[in-house]
Amino acid sequence: VQLVESGGGLVQSGGSLRLSCAASGSSNPINHMAWHRQTPGKERELVASITTGGSTNYADSVRGRFTISRDNAKRTVYLQMDGLKPEDTAVYYCYGIVTVHTIEATKYIDVWGQGTLVTVSS
Repeated sequence: VQLVESGGGLVQSGGSLRLSCAASGSSNPINHMAWHRQTPGKERELVASITTGGSTNYADSVRGRFTISRDNAKRTVYLQMDGLKPEDTAVYYCYGIVTVHTIEATKYIDVWGQGTLVTVSS
C-alpha cells in the first residue's frame, strides 16, 4: 500500500486548506489512518486520527479548527484545516496501519506518505 498526499500550499493566517491522502496498491484494509506534522528540529507529532468506524482523535492545538474524515470506499482520508495559524506551518504526513493476513499470522504494517508542505503566512 502506498499513501499519496495532496492539497498542501501557502495560505494566509485565518485561511483554510484541505489535505487529501489516497491509498493505492494492494487492497489490504487500513483500519487506522492519521495525519502527523513535523517542523525542522522537532519531533513528528500527531495532528488527528480516525478509525474505520469513524472515531476521531485530535491534538489539543488543532481541536475545533481541524476536521479529519475518511471515505472508506475511496480509501482516502482528508484533513480540513480552518482558522490556520502560522504555528500550523509544517510538513504534513499521512499515516496508516495496514492489516496483512498471511497463513502464519496477521501482521500490522506502518505506512507513511511522502509529506506535503503547509505554509501559513502571518
